[in-house]
Amino acid sequence: MGDAVLLDLVHGCGPDCAFLRDERACPSHVFLLCGARDRHEDHLSAAAAYVSSSVHALDSGSTAARLYRFKQTLDQLDLSSVRVLATPRGRAVLRAYQEQLFTAVYSFDYRVDERTCAGCAGSAPSDSTAVPVEEKVSRFLQQLPALKGEVRVLTSSLIPGGFGHGFSTRTGGISYIQTLSSLNLFSSRRRRDPGAVVQENRRRLALHAGFHPQPLHLVKVDHGSHVWVLGEAEPESYDAVVTDRTGVVLAAPGADCMPILFADPVLKVIGAAHAGWKGTLMGVAMATVEAMVRNFGCRARDIVVAVGPSVGACCFRLDRQQALDFLQVHQDCVPDPESTRPHVDIRLANRVLLLRGGVLPEHLHDDSELQRSCVTPCTSCHPEDFFSHTRDGLNFGTQVGFLWIKGTDGGANRGTDRGVE
Repeated sequence: MGDAVLLDLVHGCGPDCAFLRDERACPSHVFLLCGARDRHEDHLSAAAAYVSSSVHALDSGSTAARLYRFKQTLDQLDLSSVRVLATPRGRAVLRAYQEQLFTAVYSFDYRVDERTCAGCAGSAPSDSTAVPVEEKVSRFLQQLPALKGEVRVLTSSLIPGGFGHGFSTRTGGISYIQTLSSLNLFSSRRRRDPGAVVQENRRRLALHAGFHPQPLHLVKVDHGSHVWVLGEAEPESYDAVVTDRTGVVLAAPGADCMPILFADPVLKVIGAAHAGWKGTLMGVAMATVEAMVRNFGCRARDIVVAVGPSVGACCFRLDRQQALDFLQVHQDCVPDPESTRPHVDIRLANRVLLLRGGVLPEHLHDDSELQRSCVTPCTSCHPEDFFSHTRDGLNFGTQVGFLWIKGTDGGANRGTDRGVE
């Protein structure tokens, strides 16, 4: 992959900047960040005189819109290395936008020219400087159209009306990269979807599901069985969370791994867990039930459990030594144990472990339940509806299962302990 050069005309540099002249030997794409009063035709000609590569003008809309379009072009060209030519003032502004619109996948090398060059008068910024960059970016993203249709969630008829819940699908968001499109709900240093885009996707999900403006309390996945009781000191990582607080929205991610939701309609206690194959073997599902019993006095037989979209045994394989560990749970968890890479049914493994732990069969909604609408389709088999690590590789998107105890108005409007205002 090559790299790109971004010349900041808005905050001081000109198209004949000394640093740009130094770039002419590089086979880079040059981007001009232009202000409203820049004559970009002249800038294109001037910049082209110093480089042999293509020159792109980013000259319309807000600064957030221009830099978002810049990111889209980088992604289309499969570029991730950017050299930024800017003044000291421009560097400070662009770094603030970088934090919002880019991840650690992209490297930015800021080269600041302290010298005076012919074009360094700059143009007046088109954005109001009184509005924080984070708010400018948020306003811009809210205006973007939804991709792949509207937001759609799956719900389980097993979870009663006193709770709000759902399992997200991949439609209705603004993420445009193919494997993340469109309602990706998780950002990381290794993926190209920035935090601001993910936050906008979460906002759209919240508006659709009815818990806006409350944030998602997303578990910090460690692929283990540690359960956090909300209200205690939050650990650095955990795979499940439980609470009895009204209006607090718990969420567990999934992209083949299972988002599992737990609700006790008797004592109004909830839990959310992330169960991959490692967490399944470590017993994260029953650890969640046990945390509800231990900390809130729940009974396992009162708890209802809904297992969300996840990879089925049809598509999920493990190395033989890892797969055979599931035979200790149940022999049907590995339908082809003689294979070099056997198929593994992690859903069945969780079902077996939950039933052994005291959850009633009629209180468990997973792919074995045929009398209710399906909430546990195979993520790998349905690319139009779900993200899948197995199918899409490392740059995969993420859906979530979410759950909250409704307040008196039916929404996620409070974060207080039960009975305490």
